[in-house]
Amino acid sequence: MDRRVLFAILILFAGGATGVGVATFAFVGLDDANAEATVVWESEPAAGDDGTGAATVDVDGETRVVQPTVEDGDRAVRAVTPGAGRAWTTRISGDTDDPVGVSRLATGTLAGDPVVALTTAPGRLVVLNAEDGHERFAVDLDGPGGVVPAIGDPAGDGTNLVVAAATDGSVLAVDAAGDPAFEASVGGRVERRPLVVAPDPDPDGYDGAIPGGVAVSTAGTDPGTVHLLDGSGEERWRTTPTVTTVGWNIAETRRGPVLTLGGSNGNLEALEVADGSSRYEVPLQDRPVAVGGVDGGQVLVGGVGSIWAVNLLDGEVVWKQQYGGQTRVNAPAVGEVTGDDTPESVAVNREGEVLGLTRNGEVVTRGSVPETVVYAGPRFADADDDGTDEVLVVDQDGVVRALST
Repeated sequence: MDRRVLFAILILFAGGATGVGVATFAFVGLDDANAEATVVWESEPAAGDDGTGAATVDVDGETRVVQPTVEDGDRAVRAVTPGAGRAWTTRISGDTDDPVGVSRLATGTLAGDPVVALTTAPGRLVVLNAEDGHERFAVDLDGPGGVVPAIGDPAGDGTNLVVAAATDGSVLAVDAAGDPAFEASVGGRVERRPLVVAPDPDPDGYDGAIPGGVAVSTAGTDPGTVHLLDGSGEERWRTTPTVTTVGWNIAETRRGPVLTLGGSNGNLEALEVADGSSRYEVPLQDRPVAVGGVDGGQVLVGGVGSIWAVNLLDGEVVWKQQYGGQTRVNAPAVGEVTGDDTPESVAVNREGEVLGLTRNGEVVTRGSVPETVVYAGPRFADADDDGTDEVLVVDQDGVVRALST
């Protein structure tokens, strides 16, 4: 029997045994003919970044990778242009002579300008201009920082806000000038980034519009609570999810937006933004899973040795792909890396192995960065000016590598 067919039978059996519904299943063996990706560019290391702090931002059509780092003993943010090199470095000052602790980075736009945002451990929100690294503004939080902020448009009026949550549960949203839009508190410890939810004016099967807001999740050894705040900081609802969340994301569906929660028990749960109710909970494996990007009505999820595409409407597993044995797969992402103008699902595991798949789960590219450890999901940029994005892998030393087919 063909080895790929045998693998598919075994995986289908395993999916049924664990209660995972499989609507469409695709498995393509890694020995099939597909494009091999190789490293075409790499950056210098970024001291102080294990790779998870990196983000990308578009500056005049050019992608830059921004990272928290350490320069001459001071905390800093550096920006590099894949294929070219360092663009700028900005030091982040603190209240003492010791380097100030900083969060991972968030990127977006404010009043049309690309920006980079972070919080410091003592409790400040800092926003930099992505073009040259100059400080746009810095404001005090009501509590200790260190949680990555979010940038988005909760009102749906084209005006982005920066939202920062302190670890003590206080929340601050500011406008493009750094002036407060609202302040709130969720009364619990916060360890993961807030999510800015855009409103849905006309969801299927829902009477009226679903307003946007800001979702904040409290932490703990139990599931904690999820709160949705409106544009004035008032709580619209709060709920206790079933899963203990290790990562989350926001996804739009034709029936309204949902919060997708990856559980420590290996389950994926989706909460309705409309009222906080659970749309579904689906078991994927018995290890923690990482929620990734969204494409074509599917959310991508990484686990131990596996990637899933799950239908956002009903929780059915559209496809499952395995690679790397028992190595953990970081949160997958969506990018266009084959030059056919069709988005691909891309995953990187802890050993630096890269896998690109079609929307049907078929392998179209693979590659690796040997002898390294990777904790971050993939990023994308055109590093060799060929008009097609390369996969960016950021390792535990903060080295950014671009892989091209």
